[in-house]
Amino acid sequence: DVQLQASGGGLVQTGGSLRLSCAVSGFTSDDYVIGWFRQAPGKERRGVSCIRKSDGSTYYADSVKGRFTISRDSAKNTVYLQMNSLKTEDTAVYYCATDTVPCTEVVAANYRIGMDYWGRGTQVTVSS
Repeated sequence: DVQLQASGGGLVQTGGSLRLSCAVSGFTSDDYVIGWFRQAPGKERRGVSCIRKSDGSTYYADSVKGRFTISRDSAKNTVYLQMNSLKTEDTAVYYCATDTVPCTEVVAANYRIGMDYWGRGTQVTVSS
């Protein structure tokens, strides 16, 4: 079975940076994508970034574009989310997940969160 483990969260000041990691194990075909999601208190879980296994293409929600960067180390089966210029609004539990859905849908504002496999979330707290 596919398993994912997100790590790297913590407490940072506004303007600071964190790098989250998602370790993926188990078989996935080239049709799979890895998405990063976040859920803030009182809010629904939303996709913020996505990367395609097939070619490494990357996608971002408007709220994080220009500040976050998703990348992969294929040899280590690990996906990263570099988070720069962090804002208080970025405070959330961050999750990684995988499925065969299009990355364009993962980062869409109205995506219903239908990924097949989820990792345990990691807390990111940004203080003012």
